Amino acid sequence: MKESSEEKNRMSGVVRTINILEVIAKKGSINLENLSKETDLPKATLLRFLSTLSSLGYVCRDDADHYSLTLKLFSMGSRALAHNDLISKARPFAKALCQSLGETVHMGILEGWQAVYVLKEESSYTLRMYSRIGKVIPLYCTAIGKIFLSQMSEDELDKYLKATSLKPYTSRTIKTPEALKEQLELIRRRGWSIDDQEHEDNIMCIAAPVYDYTGHVVAAMSVSWPLFRFNQAEFEKIVSEIKSATDQLSAIMGYEKETER
Repeated sequence: MKESSEEKNRMSGVVRTINILEVIAKKGSINLENLSKETDLPKATLLRFLSTLSSLGYVCRDDADHYSLTLKLFSMGSRALAHNDLISKARPFAKALCQSLGETVHMGILEGWQAVYVLKEESSYTLRMYSRIGKVIPLYCTAIGKIFLSQMSEDELDKYLKATSLKPYTSRTIKTPEALKEQLELIRRRGWSIDDQEHEDNIMCIAAPVYDYTGHVVAAMSVSWPLFRFNQAEFEKIVSEIKSATDQLSAIMGYEKETER
């Protein structure tokens, strides 16, 4: 299937943008004429790209008409490194939970008004739930997502609710802001959350928060079961194991329970 001219232009624009950023990063500071020579792009074209990059906060221009990068890219890279460090520290705990409980373990982080899986340990059972690292999940009807919502201030939660339609994924999905807020208050008190067939029929998930040294929730780890494999008699033991894993991971991330959240 051939690429459309629009797709080719879009890809060309991405390549040019990356090239411009790499040249500026290499030079530290550079004027338009030299940037044109380095990138082999006309000045008029460069100005369009630079204007966009400046408006997005990635590039700035000084009084001498030299362009340099802002710290926004550094901030993005720092967050990526932090997530990589978190993932490497979390993996042994996810593996241990998967082996102990026999079910699939996920860890997710908050991205905007959604959560993203950044770690997965697969169940050894033939029948497994479909998921993948990088999958985006809603907040209001998943165990991982509700952990993040429970940590939001009242203003943040109201903004989220204004921006989000509580679409019913199943007959058990929470349908009203009032019901969601009640459940979030319960999550705050007990320190863990549950998705009881709210996102997928016949799938149950239990999640607990991972804190960093500032007392901020940086991730949530969950275990998922097909309903027919979940042993209700071991509910408290299961929650205790998940909480123990996330508490230990939080401690490694520098969190102390005495830290005021």
